[in-house]
Parts: sequence; structure tokens; C-alpha cells
Amino acid sequence: MSPIAANLQVVKRRISEALQGDRRAITLVAVSKTRPAGDVRVAFDAGCRDFGENYVQDALPKIAALAGLPLAWHFIGSLQTNKAKDVAEHFDWFHAVDRAKIAQALSRHRPASQAPLQVCIQVNISREATKSGVTGEEVVPLAREVASLPRLALRGLMGMASPTDDVAKQRREFAQLRGAFENLRAEGFDVDTLSMGMTQDFEAALAEGSTMVRIGTAIFGKRDPLPGPLPREREQA
Repeated sequence: MSPIAANLQVVKRRISEALQGDRRAITLVAVSKTRPAGDVRVAFDAGCRDFGENYVQDALPKIAALAGLPLAWHFIGSLQTNKAKDVAEHFDWFHAVDRAKIAQALSRHRPASQAPLQVCIQVNISREATKSGVTGEEVVPLAREVASLPRLALRGLMGMASPTDDVAKQRREFAQLRGAFENLRAEGFDVDTLSMGMTQDFEAALAEGSTMVRIGTAIFGKRDPLPGPLPREREQA
């Protein structure tokens, strides 16, 4: 068994244990940013179908190389509008809508021949200046904007907790996102996805209702940096 396959078994067991008998469906997004296409194929062979990327120029060659596989590609990093066309054309999900302008660009560039791009609004639950995302008060107005766009499907919310080992703090922040999600549903939005939880905190996220976790290091190991300059983007796995 490959190290990636073995790591996946461990992660899946930890997810099952964290759910404590809760039978809700959990989507595991294997965050493959900076990893080669061969690693993605190994994870696919071990049962993964959803993969997350942060960098457009790193992701597109992998998507092309693995086009024959039934994969769902998730873009989970912050995005400049000049890269929106690439994401709209090549990805299935976008997790980091934080302003109407980027949602409009994604909708405009999404090909009519493809299913609507599945999107989540990013909420800055840790209130860190270095992280993207809207405040809780801004979620509903932005959701109305996103829901009005023709080539997008609003699925839910995404957030990242503070980089801390304090599980109680992690859970408090994830609970804020769950509250914003429940408020969206109360406002009449048909949302079903809470994208929260990464390698260091996914058990806390699951305890607070996550339906989608984004796991990179625990599956693929420590990342090697990509050569050359990259756009400023946030760690989201």
C-alpha cells in the first residue's frame, strides 16, 4: 500500500470516529496543491474523487493530464478576477466567494455547456486580517447577489478557524459558521454545504456540523514549494 493510500485510511477512520455515529454524508476534498498529477492518481485509486487546488497555474496541467478520470476539482484559494475565466472553465467548485465582483466574473465566464459552478461564500470566522472572507453580517446580502447569477449554484459557506491547537477555540469559530449557515437556511436559501475543517482541525469542524473537509498534509505529507513566484494566496488545507 502506498503512503498516500495508508494516510487516506487513517484520515477516513478519524472522520468516522469524529462523527460518533452521526450518519451525515461527508465530502473529503484531498488538497493536492503543489503535488504532481501522479499523486492525484494514487489518491484516486485509493478512493478519492474530490481534489482541491489553490494555484491556477499549478492546477491546470494536472486537470488536463487527468481529464480521463471522473474527478471533481475544487478551487479553494483566493482569486484575482483576471484568473476567474480559468477557474470558471476548468473547476467544478469554488469555495472562496468573498465579493460580488468575483462571483460576477465567474458567472460571466462559466461556459453554458457546463453545469453551473458550485460555489461557497467564504466567511472570516477567525477575524484575522490576513484571511479573506466576509463578516457574518455580510453573508445574506452577498448570498442574494450570488443566487441571482445565472451560471453559479450557491451551495453554502466556507471558513477557516484560527491556527491554534485550542480545540475549544476552534469549535467556537466553527460554531459561528454553522450559525451563519443556519441563518441562510432560515432566510430561504437552499444551501447544503459547510466547507470547514483542515488537517489540524477537521475533527473540531465535524463536531460543529461540517459536511465537507479539506485535507492536504494528512494525506499527501508535507508540501514542497513550487518553483518561481506565485500569487499571494491563503493556506486553506
